[in-house]
Amino acid sequence: MEPKKPKILLCEDDPNLGSVLKNYLELNDYDVTLERDGRLGLAAFQREKFELCLLDVMMPNMDGFTLAEEIRDVDPDIPLFFLSAKTMKEDIIQGYKLGADDYITKPFDSEVLLLKIKAILKRNDEINKETENKEFDLSSYHFNPKLRQLTHKGVTQTLSPKENELLKMLAEHLNDLLPRDQALKKIWGSDTYFNGRSMDVYIAKLRKYLKDDPKIEIVNIHGNGFRLVVS
Repeated sequence: MEPKKPKILLCEDDPNLGSVLKNYLELNDYDVTLERDGRLGLAAFQREKFELCLLDVMMPNMDGFTLAEEIRDVDPDIPLFFLSAKTMKEDIIQGYKLGADDYITKPFDSEVLLLKIKAILKRNDEINKETENKEFDLSSYHFNPKLRQLTHKGVTQTLSPKENELLKMLAEHLNDLLPRDQALKKIWGSDTYFNGRSMDVYIAKLRKYLKDDPKIEIVNIHGNGFRLVVS
């Protein structure tokens, strides 16, 4: 029996973009319901159970922000992304204030969107939820988050609290995208410019700790986040 495909609600009034994105996600094993305006999107949300919502902001009958408010009233925890040509700072801030997990400006890279979807659904999947005591084997390294220890060939490095949390998030998203803003909000409390620079310093430290094994690396997905890759 094939595993159940995650269901995504896609609300996009551009027929070309909507169809292309729906087909792309379906090729990557998602079950996608496409609606062309906000009212139809709300009706679909009330009718079916979804794991994630992708909402255009500018739509007829009901805009994406209003639709998001309606969705959040029903389910405050469902992952929600805005897809928008509106790039003004005020619009982006409004999107996040409405509880968006991400605000993606058009045009966007479909592969990056797919990685973000995979990352957030993985985080929300209770079946694969990591326990507090989970340890990680990362190629020739062993990582124990509870003890904040990274061990390689008998040599143990004790990590700082932020180093530990960042490596743990990367390990939980192994070979998948860890969105930059997600890590910043969880570890630093907000995704400000200065916190972003601080995180870059910690990424550099982790790369130094992991440099003795060429099979493991932290890859920068420019403007989107990082991926811990073990080959």
